[in-house]
Amino acid sequence: MNPGTEFDDFVRRASPQLLRTSFLLVHDRGYAEDLLQDALVRTARHWRAASAAPEAYTRRVIVNLAADRWRARRSRPVEVLLPDSAADRLSTAPWPGDRLVIVGALRQLPYQQRAVAVLRYWEGASVAETASLLGISEGTVKSYAFRAMARLRELISDRIEAPPC
Repeated sequence: MNPGTEFDDFVRRASPQLLRTSFLLVHDRGYAEDLLQDALVRTARHWRAASAAPEAYTRRVIVNLAADRWRARRSRPVEVLLPDSAADRLSTAPWPGDRLVIVGALRQLPYQQRAVAVLRYWEGASVAETASLLGISEGTVKSYAFRAMARLRELISDRIEAPPC
């Protein structure tokens, strides 16, 4: 199965952005890489259909795979978290400073709110695109976005300095 050089060019061009999307959805660098790999394999298998809008197709696969993982994790026992000092040593977050605060706050949002926030504000997807990707109504996207932004403001208001006027 080799869809050709057009697919190879797409992978080289789009992988960094798609990896960021994966990471923001699952908050685990290793799993985000696996998720992207799985999504690219599925995109390659369906390249004839996906080649018209490969980024959108692959992003949809990533969102679906992340949602599947989220559903599966709900049925598993709760995992024991590492102490903060161990988590700091293992951190693979690719952004410095304030972005780390935002990524940490995103982790505290429920999955659907996090997915909407990532797609709408980090990826720049429209309300309609976000609704289509997540399989929810546009009104639900707006509601989740409002709740997500309100919660993010609560979580980061005391941790990020306001820019000078």
